[in-house]
Amino acid sequence: MTITFITGANKGLGFETARRLADLGHTVVLGARDPERGRAAAEKLGVRFVRIDVTDDASVTAAAADVAAHEGRVDVLINNAGILGPHVPADELTTDQALEVFQTNVVGIVRVTRAFLPLLRRSAHPAIVNVSSGTGSFALTHDPQRVESTVVGPLYTSSKAAVTMLTTQYAKALPGIRVNAADPGYTATDLNGHSGPQTVTEGTDAIVTLATEGADGGTGRFIDRFGPVPW
Repeated sequence: MTITFITGANKGLGFETARRLADLGHTVVLGARDPERGRAAAEKLGVRFVRIDVTDDASVTAAAADVAAHEGRVDVLINNAGILGPHVPADELTTDQALEVFQTNVVGIVRVTRAFLPLLRRSAHPAIVNVSSGTGSFALTHDPQRVESTVVGPLYTSSKAAVTMLTTQYAKALPGIRVNAADPGYTATDLNGHSGPQTVTEGTDAIVTLATEGADGGTGRFIDRFGPVPW
């Protein structure tokens, strides 16, 4: 049985990923910051809830200890938690806002990955899936044919570029673990006011692919639901 831990899974892409993987037979542990919403989401899916705030060392350490005590290992870690950041003009962005976005979207992945590595190393075929974005791709944001080229959001986009690079670096540094990044695409979620043309199921296709592929699937990749993403 594949044991999968997902951060930020009480709604949106995280919730749909949890639902799909549970339906595929994974033992899903649903991680979320808000206990009330997290428990409600887990109960709806029939999975176990573990509170985790990816911006807090103590919370992440406690979550890893909880999983160690109950499941004993993690086969797939999905770093999904993320925030969009403030809706303000670029010339009004503050350092505190930048720190908040990067603390959640980038540092959070480092924090969670470090805490869960001992559990991943107990797996025969461990994998990490980092949820990135095409809006962090130099190639896509400079292609006028792509919707990503119309996005102006300095903090979110740069944080996702960092997530993709972090993924490729972890892939090199952790040869025994498959580490890949998924671009959900422009999906209707709370993050964008449900303006995206893709359904949440379509938006989780790449995540589910990376979470369910075989041990020979490869590492250090960046894919969307259609295949490799230029970066």
